[in-house]
Amino acid sequence: MLLRLRLLLTSLGGGLLLLLILCLGAQNLNDRPSLWLGFGRTVPLPTGFMVGVALVVGVISGGTATALLMPGSDQEPGRE
Repeated sequence: MLLRLRLLLTSLGGGLLLLLILCLGAQNLNDRPSLWLGFGRTVPLPTGFMVGVALVVGVISGGTATALLMPGSDQEPGRE
């Protein structure tokens, strides 16, 4: 259980740190396209910011999925 919590907190902390660095680095980008989502347009955002947000979401969701799907320590080895 402690390993799951540590993995979950590490992935969330790493994702938030990456998002902070991404927000600081995307301040001075001039090319700002907007996305059509099917029901409306997003605000104009830099392309690198959109790619970076996708990376951060992948890091957080991957770490969370790993923490949730990891077998518990109360199970016997080799038994499912």
